Amino acid sequence: MDKRLLEILVCPLCKSPLHLDAEKHELICRADRLAYTIRDDVPVMLVDEARKLNADEVL
Repeated sequence: MDKRLLEILVCPLCKSPLHLDAEKHELICRADRLAYTIRDDVPVMLVDEARKLNADEVL
Protein backbone atom coordinates (compact mmCIF):
# COMPACT_ATOMS: atom_id res chain seq x y z
CA MET A 1 0.00 0.00 0.00
CA ASP A 2 1.23 3.48 -0.88
CA LYS A 3 2.74 5.22 2.17
CA ARG A 4 1.30 8.59 1.12
CA LEU A 5 -2.21 7.14 1.05
CA LEU A 6 -1.70 5.51 4.43
CA GLU A 7 -0.66 8.86 5.91
CA ILE A 8 -3.90 10.58 4.92
CA LEU A 9 -6.41 7.79 5.60
CA VAL A 10 -8.28 7.94 8.89
CA CYS A 11 -11.00 5.85 10.44
CA PRO A 12 -14.35 6.92 8.98
CA LEU A 13 -16.01 6.43 12.36
CA CYS A 14 -13.73 8.31 14.77
CA LYS A 15 -11.14 9.99 12.47
CA SER A 16 -8.21 8.31 14.27
CA PRO A 17 -5.09 7.32 12.32
CA LEU A 18 -5.03 3.82 10.87
CA HIS A 19 -2.24 1.27 11.16
CA LEU A 20 -1.35 -1.19 8.42
CA ASP A 21 -1.36 -4.91 9.14
CA ALA A 22 0.42 -6.07 6.00
CA GLU A 23 0.09 -9.77 6.80
CA LYS A 24 -3.71 -9.64 7.04
CA HIS A 25 -4.15 -6.92 4.39
CA GLU A 26 -6.07 -4.71 6.79
CA LEU A 27 -6.03 -1.18 8.16
CA ILE A 28 -6.50 -1.18 11.92
CA CYS A 29 -8.27 1.44 14.01
CA ARG A 30 -7.04 0.94 17.58
CA ALA A 31 -9.55 3.38 19.05
CA ASP A 32 -12.64 1.61 17.69
CA ARG A 33 -11.04 -1.85 17.52
CA LEU A 34 -11.98 -2.25 13.86
CA ALA A 35 -10.12 -3.73 10.90
CA TYR A 36 -10.81 -2.42 7.40
CA THR A 37 -9.88 -4.90 4.70
CA ILE A 38 -7.73 -4.06 1.69
CA ARG A 39 -8.93 -5.65 -1.56
CA ASP A 40 -6.81 -5.37 -4.71
CA ASP A 41 -4.77 -2.57 -3.05
CA VAL A 42 -7.95 -0.57 -2.33
CA PRO A 43 -9.00 -0.11 1.30
CA VAL A 44 -12.69 -0.78 1.97
CA MET A 45 -13.47 2.08 4.34
CA LEU A 46 -17.05 1.11 5.20
CA VAL A 47 -17.83 0.77 8.89
CA ASP A 48 -20.52 -1.83 8.13
CA GLU A 49 -17.93 -4.04 6.43
CA ALA A 50 -15.19 -3.60 9.05
CA ARG A 51 -14.21 -6.56 11.17
CA LYS A 52 -14.41 -6.16 14.96
CA LEU A 53 -11.14 -6.93 16.72
CA ASN A 54 -10.68 -8.90 19.90
CA ALA A 55 -8.65 -7.30 22.70
CA ASP A 56 -5.62 -9.45 21.84
CA GLU A 57 -5.73 -8.42 18.16
CA VAL A 58 -5.32 -4.70 18.77
CA LEU A 59 -1.71 -3.80 17.97
